[in-house]
This record gives sequence, structure tokens and C-alpha cells, in this order.
Amino acid sequence: MILTVTLNTALDITYRVPQLRPRTTHRVTEVTERPGGKGVNVARVLAALGHDTVVTGFVGGVTGTVLRELLSGLTGLTGLTGLTGHAGLTGHAGPGDGRGTPRGAITDALVPIAGTTRRTIGLVDGATGDTTQLNEPGPVVTTPEWSAFLDTYTGLLSEASAVALCGSLPPGVPVGTYAQLIREAHAAGVPTLLDTSGEPLRRGIAARPHVVKPNADELAGLTGSTDPLRAARDARRRGARAVAASLGPDGILAVTSQGSWHATPPRRLAGNPTGAGDAAVAGLLSGLVDEVPWPDRLARAVALSAAAVRAPAAGEFDRSAYDELLGRVEVTERPVAA
Repeated sequence: MILTVTLNTALDITYRVPQLRPRTTHRVTEVTERPGGKGVNVARVLAALGHDTVVTGFVGGVTGTVLRELLSGLTGLTGLTGLTGHAGLTGHAGPGDGRGTPRGAITDALVPIAGTTRRTIGLVDGATGDTTQLNEPGPVVTTPEWSAFLDTYTGLLSEASAVALCGSLPPGVPVGTYAQLIREAHAAGVPTLLDTSGEPLRRGIAARPHVVKPNADELAGLTGSTDPLRAARDARRRGARAVAASLGPDGILAVTSQGSWHATPPRRLAGNPTGAGDAAVAGLLSGLVDEVPWPDRLARAVALSAAAVRAPAAGEFDRSAYDELLGRVEVTERPVAA
């Protein structure tokens, strides 16, 4: 199974309005609620691709209860061997996507806390398709709660084929947390993917994750360079074994020990880009555990990212768009650094 870590989970709420205008009242035409946070979104995409996943992190309060109920309702109930010793563990699997791909299991291994899980609010302008995002701060995590999470995490590593460490850190969690979790995974022989920003990225990258997936702004903030290729090479020198940088509609640039490539979609798709980065992470993880070459991993990531733009909420993708785009992603090898 693939383990996804979301320390700052969220209940994602999306409001759609005919036209978003400042300083006025809006009538909402559609409301959707989804279990969210970057790692949760990644797990949902992976499950749709047929991978068994386990979601861990923190959850609490009324919002957290709703999040877990929505997570359990995504697919039908199942179990996962070897994980029954963890508090709050429930597994879910569904019949598939209707196109011959069996749906993977999603297992809830979230750790309860006293604080209340945050909400993220997406405001979709029906006239333009643009999305305005409002992200609440996360709950404060206490020292005993952090210790409980570490116990759960280290236990789950024995079953994991890969670990994704995703998103921001809630208050109370040490800034060097991702570096610690990467080292724990490496000690267990489990490859890691890191998708965060700022100081947690800076410290985490020094622990030598197998893959980091910053966007262009995060990569520039880490290295000080606005040239993506130069910045990605710099990030590798800082510790990352491979860098897969999201360039928005221009695709993904990867710099690895095996070579460098730039993957671009055949065309730009209009829609909601909120979950595109999380879908790309799912594609990279899928390729990692399937042991496919880097160009094929990037094709999956770019096709999923583009197909996610067509979906109504993060953690979902348009299957027909993905199937159509996958074979048409252009992957170009870039020159090796001097």
C-alpha cells in the first residue's frame, strides 16, 4: 500500500456562484464537501487508479467527524491486513471506476486530537471558471498527540511501499517534522515523496527524500533562482534525490540521477486547478511503486494534473480526459548539467 501523510487535514468546501463580485451578496448555486488536505487528495486519486492507500495525520472536532464520515463514504467497507492495531482504523474499497480499473482501498488511520480540523473554502466564479481559495489555520497539536501520531506512523511503515508527506504543518508540530519522518521511512526502507513549502521544505530536503515536488514559486523560494532547470539542479545538490517541479499549464520538469525531462500536456484545459498538484503527486507515486521509467511517470503526472482541472473538486479527475491525454503528453529530454 501507499501511505499518505496529511498533518493539516481539512474539510474542503466548494461554493459555486454565477459571478464572484466584491462587496455584494452572492447566491450559491452549488455546494460540495470533500475530505481534504493534500495527502488525502492524493490518496483519493491513487485509489481511483487502483492503488491501495492509507491516510494518516490528525483529525478532530465536529469538522473532523464530518471529514471521516465523507472519507468512509467514498467507497464500500473492506479491511487491510496487518493494520488492525491502530486506533480509528477503517478500510474502504469500491467496485472500480466503471472502465475496467479496480478501485483501490482507502484506509483511515487518522489520529484523533482535541483541536478542530480546519476548513478550506473554494469560491468558483461560474462566469470565468476562476477559483478563489480561503484556507483556515490548522488546530494546535499537543506533545502527547504528536507522540501518538509518531507511534502510528512508524507502525504503518512496515506495510508501506512508498510514503507521501504532503502539505503545511499545523501549529505545535516542529518545523523539522518532515525531515524526521523522512529519516524514519528511510530506516524502514520505504521511499518518500515530499510536497510542502517554505522552511519545512528546506529542512525536509536535507533528509534526502527520494522525490520532492515543488511548484515553480516554491522552488524559487528554496533556491533563489527563477530558472526552473537551474533551481531543480540546485535542489538536488541540497539533498533531494529527484526533483519534479510543477510548472502549471507548462507541465512538469524533472531532474533526477537518471536524467532530466520536461513533460507538457498536448493542450490546456479550462477548469478548476485547485487539485492539479495533488493529482500530479499521485501520478508520480503510481509510477514509483510500479517501477516505470521517469518519462512514463511524468506522462502519468501531467495527464492526471490536466484531467484534475476538469473535475469539480480537489482529489478527483476526469477519467475520460486522463485516458485521452496520457498517450499524448510530450516528454522531452533536457541536457545534463555541466
